[in-house]
Amino acid sequence: MKKSMMDSIRQGLRRVGSFFRKGPLDRELNAEVAAHIEIATEENVKRGLSAEEARRQALIRFGGVAQAKERQREARGLPWLDVLLQDLRYTMRTLLRDLGFAVIAVLILALGIGANIAIFSVVNTILLRPLPFHDPQQLVWIAPANANGLSASTYSVDAFDDLLAMNRSYQDVTGYFAFSTSDNFKLTGRGEPRPVTGIGVAYNFFPMLGVTPELGRSFTGDEALKGGPGTVMLSHAFWKREFKGDRMIIGKAITLNGGPSTVVGVLPESFDFGAVFSPGTKVDLYVPQVMDNIRTSGNTLALIGRLKPGMSVAQAQAEATVLFPKFYWSKRYPQSIGNYKDARPIELKQYVSGKLRRSLVVLWCAVGLILLIVCVNLSNLLLARAAARSKEFALRSALGAGRMRLVRQLLTESLVLAGMGAVLGLGLAFGITSYLAHQGSLALPLLSSVKVDGAALVWTLVISVGAAVLFGLLPGLKMSGSNLQEALKDSGPGMSDSRNHERLRSALVISEVALACVLLIGAGLLLRSFIRVLDVDLGFQPSTAATIKVDYDDGGKTDKRNAIFEEVIRRVSAIPGVEAAGISDNLPLERNRGWGGPRAKGKVYRDNEVPGAFVYIVTPGYVTAMGMRLHGRDFGWQDNMKGESTVILNEAAANFVSPGEDPVGKVVMIGSHEVHVIGVVADVHETNVEGKVGEQMYLPAMREEWGPDGAELVVRTKLPPAQLAGSVMRTLRDLNPNQPAVEFRPIQQIVNHAVSPRRFFVMLVGAFAGLGLVLASLGIYGVISYSVTRRTQEIGIRMALGATAGNVQMGVISKTLKLAAIGIGAGVVVSMVVANLISSMLFGTDPTDPLTFVGMIVLLGGVAVLAGYVPARRASRINPMVALRNN
Repeated sequence: MKKSMMDSIRQGLRRVGSFFRKGPLDRELNAEVAAHIEIATEENVKRGLSAEEARRQALIRFGGVAQAKERQREARGLPWLDVLLQDLRYTMRTLLRDLGFAVIAVLILALGIGANIAIFSVVNTILLRPLPFHDPQQLVWIAPANANGLSASTYSVDAFDDLLAMNRSYQDVTGYFAFSTSDNFKLTGRGEPRPVTGIGVAYNFFPMLGVTPELGRSFTGDEALKGGPGTVMLSHAFWKREFKGDRMIIGKAITLNGGPSTVVGVLPESFDFGAVFSPGTKVDLYVPQVMDNIRTSGNTLALIGRLKPGMSVAQAQAEATVLFPKFYWSKRYPQSIGNYKDARPIELKQYVSGKLRRSLVVLWCAVGLILLIVCVNLSNLLLARAAARSKEFALRSALGAGRMRLVRQLLTESLVLAGMGAVLGLGLAFGITSYLAHQGSLALPLLSSVKVDGAALVWTLVISVGAAVLFGLLPGLKMSGSNLQEALKDSGPGMSDSRNHERLRSALVISEVALACVLLIGAGLLLRSFIRVLDVDLGFQPSTAATIKVDYDDGGKTDKRNAIFEEVIRRVSAIPGVEAAGISDNLPLERNRGWGGPRAKGKVYRDNEVPGAFVYIVTPGYVTAMGMRLHGRDFGWQDNMKGESTVILNEAAANFVSPGEDPVGKVVMIGSHEVHVIGVVADVHETNVEGKVGEQMYLPAMREEWGPDGAELVVRTKLPPAQLAGSVMRTLRDLNPNQPAVEFRPIQQIVNHAVSPRRFFVMLVGAFAGLGLVLASLGIYGVISYSVTRRTQEIGIRMALGATAGNVQMGVISKTLKLAAIGIGAGVVVSMVVANLISSMLFGTDPTDPLTFVGMIVLLGGVAVLAGYVPARRASRINPMVALRNN
């Protein structure tokens, strides 16, 4: 056995060596063949034959010289590699001869393949790739079931402590303060005061996730205690931007919110808090959350757990079902005002990207349809090109090339085209993914880490080879199976193979139109849904309002805060162009907070009957500045500690406390406080544009019991916000020199951010639908143009017999409409099925919306007519004499 193995190895090495020594070996082979023939010729001469006859007989006896040489080459070398190189050389010569076709084919493929690589990279990053943490499959998000709003999705510090102490499912539990806002810290001591965004995290946050600092260390337990040393960890981007990547920053102190904080660590570049937990947010730094400071603040912590090895999410859920009611009813922490009756652990990956699964799958299917349309288009182009090469393939077949040899040659051409298209497509995909990764305005998780990685390269190879087979196999089989005799004859345009080609190409165009129709109708439904989203009554008017965060120091004194707020609003309102100004600690569609909702005074409610309410602590002028519709009156500066406690409700809350009656002037209970209702505003969408509106309360910032958590100044103006920003900032700086240069944001920008995921999907699906429409029109144009070219003689005869240009045009356009109508009919049927599948993604739009279907059908039909009109016009200009002379 060893001997046979060694012989096989030696034979293989000889084959490889012979492949690289073709020249000398071919010369030896030629000499050997010539010697054999010469010896046989001499023997024939000795037998009495003439020299000429002797050589002829020797050649006959030897057999085909070329065939013998080929057999010898195959026996000594690597025939498959030799044939492949022959096919590649022939392909390159062929494509260079038909450079126009090659360029068009490669560009079309680059669009289809590039779009597929880019979307695969997005899908892979958001749905398929594990989260960038240690053993991410063990991480779970812990939140109450069916939670609406941050307060309902978070837990109190006491719930966190209980869960750490009593659970048996988790190795560890951590959390972060969920109510942080952008620009919530002020960095001083380095020139002009600058706003930075920070997050308070539990001291074990980074170790539990498995995130190791690039420099320094994580927080310690002592640093999270009340009165502990002030420390901070920097994000990698902030460290690079603010401190120029200074590796000596560890151990140095920076000034945050007026106090020193020692930098203990710099996080790795791969960690992006916003990408995972708060899409669209750029976090600059992290501080240890002092739990005692927020213990009585209610539900403020977002919780994450790491399951023990072998523990499932279902087991953790079963334990939570038992534990959380015990936490709530035992009231081991009477000072807690948090409500944590239940919990629903889900995989962290599911929490981060689960809501986008259906949308991303639809997007992936849409881009897959584009590649399919590209393949159909190229099949059509190759069929047209193959018809012109029919004699070439017939001649090769006559000289001995088998059918599979011809198919292999055409598939080699397809693979070369697909390979070149893939290279260009990769460049396009790199550009698209780089652009998407830097779109901070898109509220999509993990988008900042989208890139063309190894998985995307494998996907590129798969779809390139798949596309080459799809668009190359049919033309290859068709051409290799052509009638040899018919192809070699100088047949006219009526030959049967040409008619078969035309029928096949027409069938391909019909399928192309059907696919484009599905894309267009799907995109139309999503676009109509998006328009309906934009038409939603938000409860406020964002178009001419802008906001800026106000920095103030009231020393914890209500009177001082009121004086600051009143002066800010008075000075800003005096700026030319400002119509109204007011302050709120929260803005709709951003951070939200829920308290126990208002109750009608004197009415007894059952357990859980009173819904929670979203709370906004506001000043006079805020309602007007936001453009909210108000029944009753706005707050006045007299609604302070000296006057009666007041509240403004939204319509949902008003209907709850006073169903069927006007609540203005009535007294409601908020907690233990009696509060007078002074107004009712329209329902405001507080968490998202598409969701149901909940109960809301607007409380005066002038009261001590309703102390605001921050200050967002809202300005309604006749001027563009950018034009007003300088004046507002100067006014704030006059009142407070330490006011950081925070962004002056249009309220519309906040709305745009909230609807950005839907806009993103609609934009991409719409772009793919437009590309599909263009490709379908090119396919129609190609088939009709080819048909006109083949029927030149027929059209010439008809025109010579009296047919008018209009008759000819109508004949061509009627064929165009026939193809389009069949394709559209098939597409509409498939679209109805697809529309039902994506119905959960539609908003205010019926899956069979007739306006969308009719509109997209008319659009596709109109483009089809335009695509057929150009060859129809060319056909009508055919000169009968020239056509008859040339045929």
